[in-house]
Amino acid sequence: MNKNMKPSGTLMETFPAMFLLVLVASFNMVGAQRGAGQPGMPATGPAPAAAGGCLFDVTKYGAVGDEKTDMSAVLCKAWADACGSAEPSTILIPAGKFLCGKTDLKGPCKSPQIQIQVLGTVTAPNDVAGESWFLFDNVNNLNINGNGVFDGQGPAIWKTVKSVAVDAMHACMQTLRFNYVTNALIEGITSKDSKNFHFIVIGGKNLTFSHITITAAGDSPNTDGIHMGRAAQISILDSNIGTGDDCISVGDGISDLTVTNVTCGPGHGIAIGSLGMYPNESPVKGIHVKNCTLTNTLNGLRIKSWPDREVCDASDIHFDDIIMNNVSFPIIVDQDYCPWNTCKNTVRIVNRLYCVLYDSGLNVSQQLELLESTDS
Repeated sequence: MNKNMKPSGTLMETFPAMFLLVLVASFNMVGAQRGAGQPGMPATGPAPAAAGGCLFDVTKYGAVGDEKTDMSAVLCKAWADACGSAEPSTILIPAGKFLCGKTDLKGPCKSPQIQIQVLGTVTAPNDVAGESWFLFDNVNNLNINGNGVFDGQGPAIWKTVKSVAVDAMHACMQTLRFNYVTNALIEGITSKDSKNFHFIVIGGKNLTFSHITITAAGDSPNTDGIHMGRAAQISILDSNIGTGDDCISVGDGISDLTVTNVTCGPGHGIAIGSLGMYPNESPVKGIHVKNCTLTNTLNGLRIKSWPDREVCDASDIHFDDIIMNNVSFPIIVDQDYCPWNTCKNTVRIVNRLYCVLYDSGLNVSQQLELLESTDS
């Protein structure tokens, strides 16, 4: 986004809607830090693998924690054995620094549940080939936990990425990608310096991210914390996210998303969209963001849609008890999102907006802005 852009007016003055939007918002715009608060909602994913299940230690397969020996083939072999087991299975990545290239871990699996316990640091190669570093595809009952770190080695390519075309930027590897994964719990792990998105969820159901840490430099390109699209029943709980792009970004087709007790910053805030770029996008509905704190972010809470593309409905969106500290654009509904200036204004009004605001000296026009355009 261009930090020098000017708002075209307050939301209440100029609200043209290109998609169905029902927003129930309760904002707490204060400078103080949040207290301990209430604990997050319990995770809805599966429990860890039961005692007595099968253990697959990657070092027993030949993995070496020297940060030089690529363990991708070893991890795939351990996955094949765990996936094919009739028992609950645990793949262990113990303490140490393990280099790992691009790895695809696919189902469906015979095992009723697969746990990947990460206690060490898993380091990515410097190359950027491939859409994802780790791909989990068509897996049911997946648990990734531990205090380990996925180090994407992003700084090695960020400077290059900033100087190339947008398509090349998006071609860089995402750290963890979940395609059509159901009943998953990702808990306790850290994603550091991803080359692209840290976590991405496409087409799954009932995934919980709990007590995770996502970190990247504030100027790192396209390093969204968690991006999702066409998935249902997603929970992001009790987590810390700081990136160079959106902490959480919501694409089309998301329903029943809960974000609770998340800290965001640096980054571009929490975003819904952009919506309406492609034909036949699915509605966004049932978004609940509560008890979150955003600090030193470019944006706070943003909804963005293309002005002259396809109709996409967004409804039942709730922001409740949000604290923002040093946020440049706290609340944005941008219905003229057109980063390449190729759009025509064919927007239509279809519904109303409900807002309940609690502020500490900021008036409505300062808190709610409708932007003519953005560039990120």
